[in-house]
Amino acid sequence: MSVDPIAPPTILCIDDDPGQHRSIAQMVAAFRRSRYAVEFALTYEEGLERLASGGYAACLLDHQLDERDGLELLREATASNPDTPIIMMTSPGVEADEADVAASEAGAADSLVKSEMNARVLERSIRYAVKLGSTLALLRGQALTDELTGLLNRRELQNLLQNEWLRAVRFKRAFSLGFADIDHFKQVNDTYGHPIGDRILKHVGDVMLTTLRRLDRVARFGGDEFAILMPETGRREAAIAMERVRAALERSPCLISEQELRIPVTLSIGVAVPLEDGADPEALIEAADRRLYAAKNSGRDRVCTDG
Repeated sequence: MSVDPIAPPTILCIDDDPGQHRSIAQMVAAFRRSRYAVEFALTYEEGLERLASGGYAACLLDHQLDERDGLELLREATASNPDTPIIMMTSPGVEADEADVAASEAGAADSLVKSEMNARVLERSIRYAVKLGSTLALLRGQALTDELTGLLNRRELQNLLQNEWLRAVRFKRAFSLGFADIDHFKQVNDTYGHPIGDRILKHVGDVMLTTLRRLDRVARFGGDEFAILMPETGRREAAIAMERVRAALERSPCLISEQELRIPVTLSIGVAVPLEDGADPEALIEAADRRLYAAKNSGRDRVCTDG
């Protein structure tokens, strides 16, 4: 007997009625054009935990879970993991139009009345939700990243910085912000042209990503300036991390093989930590930027953590 090496995508069904679980399993097994595995959760808490973990192609969510409102879970789930499309299932007694509007406003990809569900209707709804989810995930990714380098963009970095600041203030958790700028980048553009300059920007971003932790967040802040958000990192540890980035780039010239170019690239980097160097996120950015220019003014190709 042959075994399919590729596991089918999984649908999560959150419903407090075991009978509904059996009905959903039978419908999914009867799909004509799609193949899915199904997992089930009986409670609000279990459903939210599973949704937050990700990995599901779509989710079927009951409009009412015991005394808990499924719309409340929907809002929480879309806030923590917006990439899983959710289909709201309502009971026949619930006003269909009102429930459909409420589900849509809360972030549902679609809504179905349980009494009207069958294999054909469910398969079509899941197909639509998965397609919509993929499109929205692509758009979110484009909105959060810099088109040239693939790094985070300035807006997303500022959002993450605001969240990290609030976490640091509330839970007394350390973090640091690094600002880096390519030395003599204008001269590089003037000498080799902007297409080569773009290759260098991409090269710098790649070196940063491979040198830093997965926990760290790297953004192209503008032009040839990069921002590095380092959670759980104090000033000393941030200085070490930024020196590691600086040294890695110094050892890794940008190679343009088709033109046989080997272009050396160096960085000047400034580091700032919350509260000590700035009373709010904007002030922290200014402090890191100020130290970046202190590094440039003191000779470039170095990390500055004070001044």
